[in-house]
Amino acid sequence: MKAAYFDAHGGPDVLVVGELPDPEPGPGEVIVEVEAAALNHLDLWVRRGLPGLNVALPHVGGSDFAGTVSEVGRGVEEWRAGDRVTANPGLWCGECEWCLRGEHSLCERYHILGEHVAGAMAERVRVPSGNLLRLPEGFPAHHAAAAPLVFQTAWRALVGRARLKAGETVLVTGASGGVSTAAIQIARRLEARVIAVTSGPWVEAVRAMGADHVIDRDLEDPSTAVRELTERRGVDVALDSVGEMTWKSTVGSLARNGRLVTYGATTGAEGCQDIRLVFWKQLQIIGSTMASHAEFVEVMGLVFDGSLEPVVDVVWPLERVVEAHERLEAGEAFGKIVLTP
Repeated sequence: MKAAYFDAHGGPDVLVVGELPDPEPGPGEVIVEVEAAALNHLDLWVRRGLPGLNVALPHVGGSDFAGTVSEVGRGVEEWRAGDRVTANPGLWCGECEWCLRGEHSLCERYHILGEHVAGAMAERVRVPSGNLLRLPEGFPAHHAAAAPLVFQTAWRALVGRARLKAGETVLVTGASGGVSTAAIQIARRLEARVIAVTSGPWVEAVRAMGADHVIDRDLEDPSTAVRELTERRGVDVALDSVGEMTWKSTVGSLARNGRLVTYGATTGAEGCQDIRLVFWKQLQIIGSTMASHAEFVEVMGLVFDGSLEPVVDVVWPLERVVEAHERLEAGEAFGKIVLTP
């Protein structure tokens, strides 16, 4: 099969589009013919090399996809060839205490498609049958591929972890990214006030998505702007993946009893924090990763009925995978980059 893969970690130039053996379904697994697959920042990190992550080489990235079932493994009865599907890219054991509680993203052996195992940047991908979700008739493959990882991440972070409520104010950093564009829509659905931070090229696009206030970080200091917009009160919730570069100012933007939900650290993992501020203002620092399968199904239902809409930056052929990585790495994408085999 044709696939985008790398044999060594490094920059975008290590990526190759070539032939790899077709995957075969094991018990409880299916093979899906990929119609579209979407990039995430996770693909960049895996390509560069993550400490402690040893992937089998050659490695195929890609956590998100949509396509058609072509083969089913032993014991699979609910799916058949021809079914159009997407999938939850989270992989869990189903046996540990967290899985038994339905908290799949806390699984002791949690993995992610395209990170720990071969992903969907190929003509075919192998996934557990229980991860599949049927696409509504006529639902576009590129929209389905752009949704799974970012919408479940944003949904769990705001709904499951932050418990964002109507009337509260939420700060969304890195607002041009896939999770952030999903989060703005979810926050608006929850009737929260949204303050978004982005850079000049994306200000109007973020505003058009429904953000109440958009801070251009190239022109003003976000923490100062937040104080002015909230009359020095601060925000109830901050959703952040920027990490080290803005950690101190993001925490400082919180109101008393505020909650910061972190789901990434794109600028570095070492956040400096005055602990006295945390206990004096009684702040909560909350981690969030991916979602449970129930949360995934719930938010994807809202995507399928049109209540939430994935933001697609470009749709390119798989042969442009190097260019796609470069575009995402340079911060030139607004929303998701989708590739088609």
